[in-house]
Amino acid sequence: MTASAFAAIVLAAGKGTRMKSARPKVLHPVANRPMIRHVLDAVATLGPARTVVVVAPGMEAVAAAASPASVAIQEEQLGTGHAVMAARPALEGAAIDEILILCGDTPLLTGESLGRLLAERRRRKAGIAVLGMRPPEPGVYGRMIERDGMLEAIVEAKDAAPEVLAVPLCNAGVFAAEATLLWRLLARVDRRNAQGEYYLTDIVGLARGEGVPVVAVEAPHEETAGINSRAELAAAEAAMQQRLRARHMAAGVTLTAPETVFFSADTVLGRDVTIGPFTVFGPGCVVEDGVEILGFCHFTGAVIRVGAIVGPYSRLRPGAEIGEDAHVGNFVEVKASRLGKGAKANHHSYIGDTEIGAKANIGAGTITVNYNGFTKEKTVIGEGAFIGSNSSLVAPVTVGAGAIVGAGSVITRDVAADALALERAPQVEKPGAARAFREKRAAAKAARAKK
Repeated sequence: MTASAFAAIVLAAGKGTRMKSARPKVLHPVANRPMIRHVLDAVATLGPARTVVVVAPGMEAVAAAASPASVAIQEEQLGTGHAVMAARPALEGAAIDEILILCGDTPLLTGESLGRLLAERRRRKAGIAVLGMRPPEPGVYGRMIERDGMLEAIVEAKDAAPEVLAVPLCNAGVFAAEATLLWRLLARVDRRNAQGEYYLTDIVGLARGEGVPVVAVEAPHEETAGINSRAELAAAEAAMQQRLRARHMAAGVTLTAPETVFFSADTVLGRDVTIGPFTVFGPGCVVEDGVEILGFCHFTGAVIRVGAIVGPYSRLRPGAEIGEDAHVGNFVEVKASRLGKGAKANHHSYIGDTEIGAKANIGAGTITVNYNGFTKEKTVIGEGAFIGSNSSLVAPVTVGAGAIVGAGSVITRDVAADALALERAPQVEKPGAARAFREKRAAAKAARAKK
């Protein structure tokens, strides 16, 4: 049997009432990616012939997040077995020999563990293989009852006797089953249980009753735990961040205070990148080789090219591209702008909708005034231009290559290449006026005090 002969069914119809949220549970993000996308990405590494996501009516947002997977609607929520049956029509016409079933709220599950489950079922010639775990607090998890190397039954906690609840091995909710066997057994599942639902787990006991081999395959609890509350979501986020930090450090990234750096699932980092403490990567960030990030930074949708230095206290918003060997310093915000090779904006500036040429220098307090209340306009700063401190460039405007803008200027018209642009009131000095002002104010204050 080849990998192309299996299909995956992802159960995602749960409303997640314990999350106390209008957002479907599987859309809550872990490392800035919806939980269900983590699950689907793990499945995709195994190359399924088809993937079907089971959702409840009205879950169009989940269906969109699951694309390009097929979607099946579970019209009534009558249990996990019922949910799997809802996926069957979406698999008709496909040459499927094996079905992998898993839940959309397990974002830490890896393709390696899923692949091991499939491999063990095939190796041991079992009709069904079930992923198990040993959580520190078994609580509401179904218990897995083994005998002579076979999995005999899975008993849901609500239906379990005290001696069964003492069993440490718990159901992780991931099944691999021979396809024909699965559909035949599900047709026999009934609702005679504490919840009045069709339990997928009942197929284990039914299979063993027919003498079909069923095996358990253990995986780490940290990887298999489902998310049902905000507290569990936070725990999953912490675990995912630890995983991402370890992955990036193993690939040649230096984190000076790893526990303070937060990544998105899609963060791309080159070799010999150094990241200082308290740095946060939102979605869509790419950092190339040799970049130094000095800490206390926040990036979203940004690209930082080879050898650039960013921070501390820099914010890069979507569309920011920091060029090779460029510098972006403290309290600088960049949005939808590109800094060319060797350009510098070292302190206290806002750069929005701007193209900055190579080796241009942006002085402290510079603002590109890109929004007029209705539209965003573009600023272009040529190569080698020098923008003096506390300047405002009112877009649309172009400052030519090699031009200088004097400190404190408000530039509203284009500046030619190599020109000097100044826009400030003439300085006026009145000798002794400061002393006279102080004396006048002091006298007035004394007069008021006598009243």
